[in-house]
Amino acid sequence: MTGGRLERGILGAVGVIGFLAVAELAGRTGLVPDVMPYMSDVLVTAARLPADEQFRADVLATLAACLNGLAIAVAVAVPAGLLFGSVPFLERSTRPLVEFLRPIPSVSLIPVAVFVFPGSHDAKTALIFYTCSWPVLINTLYGLSDVDPLAKDTLRSFGFGPLAVVLRVSLPSAAPFIATGVRIAVSVTLIVAVSVELLAPGGGGIGAFQSLAGSANRADRVFAAVVWAGLIGLAANLLFTAAERRVFRWHQARTGEAA
Repeated sequence: MTGGRLERGILGAVGVIGFLAVAELAGRTGLVPDVMPYMSDVLVTAARLPADEQFRADVLATLAACLNGLAIAVAVAVPAGLLFGSVPFLERSTRPLVEFLRPIPSVSLIPVAVFVFPGSHDAKTALIFYTCSWPVLINTLYGLSDVDPLAKDTLRSFGFGPLAVVLRVSLPSAAPFIATGVRIAVSVTLIVAVSVELLAPGGGGIGAFQSLAGSANRADRVFAAVVWAGLIGLAANLLFTAAERRVFRWHQARTGEAA
């Protein structure tokens, strides 16, 4: 398994290097517009950005909104999923509303969020909460449907109430599915945050940094910020995936994923 991961890592690195080389060649040969910076210039600027105090502050502003919105989403969506999944009447009653709201693109709600929450940070947090709630809620419901009914009946036969059954059986069994929902939510937090910052840059953030760099005609800084946004998103996904595999190793072994 270690050899397979190493091979995938090497192939991934080769793919990234190949893409960078093609992008540099396209710029040098004039295949892309002259306004586009060379990839080498973008990488040099990206390497220098961590020394920029304003950029560091903008990155922290984006990450703070992402963490706040995700934490609120988990705190709300998981109990809601447990409630809906444990009470079939509530699940059937709320399902049409969930299916109506879930497909609405978060980007289309940015003007509404900015109007309701004049502060850019609050608008970001609200939209991240809205976007992240759906995968966490849906995966919680899906996880509850996978709970062994015999385990719940056994606990009830010993006199445990509905709340005890949920906390002792349903929640632990659904935890791997909830973690999957959180991992999906993590991958979209940065997208939503930067999108809000681009349209409402008053509160700082990576998107605000890009807006300022664009107004100063610094395309290299705009693309360098894109590079860092991608690296941050990749690091967050890798860290959460590694933590998920370690914590829920038993689930992967049971489902055959470890093999």
